[in-house]
Amino acid sequence: MNESLTIKDLIAISRGPYLALIPAVFFPAMVLSYKLTGQLAVDLLILIFIAAMAAHIAVNALNEYQDFNSGLDETTNRTPFSGGSGTLPAKPWLASSAKGLFLISFLVMVVVGGYLSWRVGCQILPLGILGGLIILIYTKWINRIPLLCLIAPGAGFGLLMVNGMVFLMTGSFPAAAQYLGWVVFFLCNGLLLLNQIPDVEADRAAGRRHLPIVLGVRSSIGVYSLLLVGAYGSLLTGWWFGSLPATTLVALATAPLGVLIVRVLLCSMDSPEALVPALGKNVLLVLATPVLMGVGILLS
Repeated sequence: MNESLTIKDLIAISRGPYLALIPAVFFPAMVLSYKLTGQLAVDLLILIFIAAMAAHIAVNALNEYQDFNSGLDETTNRTPFSGGSGTLPAKPWLASSAKGLFLISFLVMVVVGGYLSWRVGCQILPLGILGGLIILIYTKWINRIPLLCLIAPGAGFGLLMVNGMVFLMTGSFPAAAQYLGWVVFFLCNGLLLLNQIPDVEADRAAGRRHLPIVLGVRSSIGVYSLLLVGAYGSLLTGWWFGSLPATTLVALATAPLGVLIVRVLLCSMDSPEALVPALGKNVLLVLATPVLMGVGILLS
């Protein structure tokens, strides 16, 4: 048995494909910051990106470690979009490496975040502390409180990261950033909500209480539909009140994909395996919508 640790293992434990969410949600925030200030501090941008990636890796690695230790990984019906990476059940000797990756990533986030707070302004500190708290308690506690579990990912990526980046780049919290943050908030909540559906039975046995467990699959699809309405509604509201330029409405191009996802979900909700194509389409929607918003701001 080869007990070595490879880069591929680290990427898997970090859930590498999902790390694409960071540049996707940061793109509109970066473009907005440039439009507001007429400049882009590259060194600051790099540090913000490092802190955000470290935060995302930290929560993923801790989730992998805790799900393996609890035995949940052994009962999960894994799909490409749910159930963890499967790395630790296949290579249990890497459990300590997952814990170490979490600790290092969390420390990087704290150090870089502390420096950014000192450099730009301590107003960003409460956002960083709340983000760190979400990381630490997500798997063991937040997953047992349905409403909190629903909004935690959106709060982290949308309300905290998007607004935090704009503040660090501009020194303020402009209304446009609020609307961008709410769009990301609803999209990321929908992302996790759908990805929880294939894990309902395993998660219920492990004592979790997220919405698909409490409400069932059909009602959860209804909640997902409302989250899409919230996302596109936030975009339209930002444009209506003049905070976002009309060109950002190009992001509405993903709305038909959202309708298609809901239709596929309703037709296949009795089979977790049949849900997988819809989960994949939803990942595309979540990544493409903020990128299109950024393109719209750039074209304004």
